Amino acid sequence: MIEITSGTLEELIIKLLQKTYPITVNDILRQLQVSEAVLLRTLKKLQTKGIIAMEPLPDTIYLRLLRSDIKFVGKKRQKKFIKHKKELL
Repeated sequence: MIEITSGTLEELIIKLLQKTYPITVNDILRQLQVSEAVLLRTLKKLQTKGIIAMEPLPDTIYLRLLRSDIKFVGKKRQKKFIKHKKELL
């Protein structure tokens, strides 16, 4: 099981790939409206992890989701300790 942090660009890309197939890098750029350099860096990171495959063709790059065992987790935060006062009777 692969854990992806919620609220990240990686989560948005994976959810787009789960909804739409086939999809190109240009389609993702249009929908997410991020810079091409940031998107390509994130896609290469996902490809290195083995989550997606980039299939380059002469005029475009198609993306394919390789894994389906993805779990989206929230950011880990420490809960604040709240001290309660006891009422005296």
